[in-house]
Amino acid sequence: MMNPKAIKEMFGASQAPEIRFSLTDIPIKVREMVGKMSISGVQPKATVTFVKSKSELVIAPAGGEFILKPQTQQFPHLPENENCCMDIAETLGIDVPRHCLLPLSDGTLAYVVKRFDRQGGEKIPMENFYQILEKKDKYSGSLEEIGKKLKEISAVPGYDVQLFFDQVALNFLLGNGDAHFKNYSILTDDNKQIRLSPAYDIVSSKLVIPDDTDSALTLAGKKNKLARKDFDIFADSLKIPEKVRYEKFEGKFGMIKELIQKSELPAGYKTKFLEIVRFRYERLKIKE
Repeated sequence: MMNPKAIKEMFGASQAPEIRFSLTDIPIKVREMVGKMSISGVQPKATVTFVKSKSELVIAPAGGEFILKPQTQQFPHLPENENCCMDIAETLGIDVPRHCLLPLSDGTLAYVVKRFDRQGGEKIPMENFYQILEKKDKYSGSLEEIGKKLKEISAVPGYDVQLFFDQVALNFLLGNGDAHFKNYSILTDDNKQIRLSPAYDIVSSKLVIPDDTDSALTLAGKKNKLARKDFDIFADSLKIPEKVRYEKFEGKFGMIKELIQKSELPAGYKTKFLEIVRFRYERLKIKE
């Protein structure tokens, strides 16, 4: 499931670690950590750490270097969905953390991602735009609000708003209608320089919720029936040159198709996912 180079980059080891707990064990183990774990959200997840001497991932009460997301009853094959979306993002040149699929002891697949707000055991200051904009509802507001604030606070605003636009366009192309204020963040380095964080939590929500909206946050005042003109108006407001707006995605449908076909998603999901992406390419008028 992982090539040796990817294993080395993610875990610093020659082989993928084992996970010696099952899907049914996770709620119990997470409850044991109540009050000790800092990750919130609806999707079941746990912080885990790699014990190199045992080549094993174990649930960690603190200092976990990775986040593990198992299968859910409500949304089947969500780990495979997220891993595929993140593979696509990475191959397109969008900055994402190291990630992979690993089997639990019962054989079910879990999505494992390396935390980018940790480095050498130290925490890197990170804030999402729900916090920055002091929102009370993570779904209430606009992508324009994020873009405007990012221009104000980023150490390299012109570059970061382009990266932000790339993330927004990618979410649309992949059918991710659940990218809310908590899914866009900034990191502050040792020199107090603020930068847009890598992309994370990318899933094709349209794949499991057929009537999901185009966007969790409004763009040009709407969440549905988004078109190329809406993205162009947004790009104009961010002062992104026309020639670079969609260059990461132009002529890349074949590559995306290959990654979807190679993914661990079931055959029916692959077919549906390809239809979603092709239709979104048409709506954005991007050359496949």
